[in-house]
Parts: sequence; C-alpha cells; structure tokens
Amino acid sequence: MADVLPLVEARLRTALGEPDARAAVTFLGTDRIEVLRFQQGDIVRYATLGMSAQPMNDPNAMVADPVKGPRAELVLSVRAGLADTDKVLRPLAVLAASPQVEGVIVAPGASLDVGETLWPGAPFTSVLVAEPGGLVEDLELDEPLDPVRFLPLLPMTANEAAWKRVHGAQALQERWLTSGTDLRDPARRSVPLE
Repeated sequence: MADVLPLVEARLRTALGEPDARAAVTFLGTDRIEVLRFQQGDIVRYATLGMSAQPMNDPNAMVADPVKGPRAELVLSVRAGLADTDKVLRPLAVLAASPQVEGVIVAPGASLDVGETLWPGAPFTSVLVAEPGGLVEDLELDEPLDPVRFLPLLPMTANEAAWKRVHGAQALQERWLTSGTDLRDPARRSVPLE
C-alpha cells in the first residue's frame, strides 16, 4: 500500500504553491502531524499533513479498519499581517490528531473546538468544517482507499458556535453570507445573530 502523504503534499503544492514554512507536532500515541504554511498575496493558508495517513473510523466500531474509511486534511485561510496567526500551528495539529486521539470522524458541518484561542488575541476557539472541493480538489487514491478530502476550516466565535448548535451549520453560513462577513479576517467580530 503506497504512503498517501507524499501524494497529499504534492496535491497541496499544486493547488497552493510552495510552502514557505512547516512545523511538526507529535502527540503521545499518534502519528506525526505537520502544518504547512502557504503565502498567497495577502492571504496565508495553513494546511495539515498527516491526518490522512490513516482512515477515520466510526468510534462505535469494534475494530478500526486500517484501509477503508474517510481521509481528510484541514485547511485554514486568514488575512496576513493582522494577527499572530502562526501560533495556530499547534491548535491545527490538535484538530488534525482528533480522529486518532478521540476516534471522531471530521466531516463538513462539524464543529471542532480546541479549548483555547486559535492564536493570541483571537476571538475564536472553534471552527466550522466547511465543504471541500473549492480550494484544493479531492485526491483520488487507488481502490479500496477512500479519497483524501481537503476540508476548509471557518473560525467561529463562541456566540456563533452556540448559535450553530441550535440552528445548524447551514443557517450560520447563510447568516455569514447575508452579513457579508469576511471569514478570513483573523480579528473579525461575531456576526449579528438576532
């Protein structure tokens, strides 16, 4: 079985260019997770590398399937120079390790919370997992492996996360859209939720 990570990194480079920085984090009992940083004009993108090495498995399954199951990496895009967003590397690695550590399946519409600010002074401790396919196309793998999906992360304020729990991901995304919210602004305020 081919190692998927070189293929994942090649797909990220094709879509986002050459990374200008990378960091690696290893948590006890997990595989190494890297976070790559890509600068594109006034946008900086952070992408995980390592989450897709193993498929995500249903936490209720008796035995984890080493081959079948969804695979994903996470991508966060923010405006450069407005906050010390490079400190997001560890929280991103924590989120990418969550399928191995907590046995969760990360999928569009899910909320992920790191329990601390994403970077110093950030109004966000959680993210909404958005639909893949826009920025980085899915990476098809040989059968029987599932494709690797590149899931965009949208930072949420505590109020937005609470509102999303009640009304759902689609309703929150519509609220952001109708308010013209700049989801890449690392210092943005919560969208009006009344």
